[in-house]
Amino acid sequence: MSKLGKYLIFLGKLFTNPEKFRVYLALTFQECVDIGINSVLIVAIVSSFLGAVTCVQTAANMDNPFVPQYIISLIVRDSTILEMGPTITCVVLAGKIGSNIAGQLGTMRITEQIDALEVMGINSRSYLVLPKIIAAVITFPMLVTLACFLAIYGGYLAGWLTGAISPQEYIKGLQFQFKGNYMIFALTKSVVFAFLIVTISAFKGFYTKGGAYEVGTASTAAVTNSCIAILIADYLLAQLLVG
Repeated sequence: MSKLGKYLIFLGKLFTNPEKFRVYLALTFQECVDIGINSVLIVAIVSSFLGAVTCVQTAANMDNPFVPQYIISLIVRDSTILEMGPTITCVVLAGKIGSNIAGQLGTMRITEQIDALEVMGINSRSYLVLPKIIAAVITFPMLVTLACFLAIYGGYLAGWLTGAISPQEYIKGLQFQFKGNYMIFALTKSVVFAFLIVTISAFKGFYTKGGAYEVGTASTAAVTNSCIAILIADYLLAQLLVG
């Protein structure tokens, strides 16, 4: 409970005594590149193969002749949009981005760069963390949208190349009883997960004490705690928005 209280106080101080808007604007653009653009490759690889594997494995288990073939792509579509797209993508990003943020802030803490900012009268929490939050909230929905598209397209290619499902049947399954609110649900999850990943990782890095070993420990804790928070938030959002 003490860590939770410290985390909530940390969040509150992010929005007190902020810097000028133009300062955050430049920092946010740089963070969008670091968080968003530099993560496109790993997101593309993971999502494409997840969609392909889902399609092939679903087809292998759909051996009942009375089940229409287009059900395969319907399962790929719904599982990708509801779960694999936002959740698996953000778990991967927690490992890449969360460890980077915790390591960066942890190194700044042990080298007294954060102390120097505070001596100059700068709100170090707001200056260092707020642009990361804004950038993550902007770029994570884009990455999740890309992941959903590539996963569905990866399933299309895998089904076509293996002969598990014809392209016509795959497209029919994608269009069958599609619910647009599923994408709203996926994007809502991506925004919540983005906030959790950045704030938890920044919290772990900001309060690092010691040396290089402690920085590594903080990075590990940031990733594990972010993944746990993502899974808990995933369940709660499913209950609130779908259940």
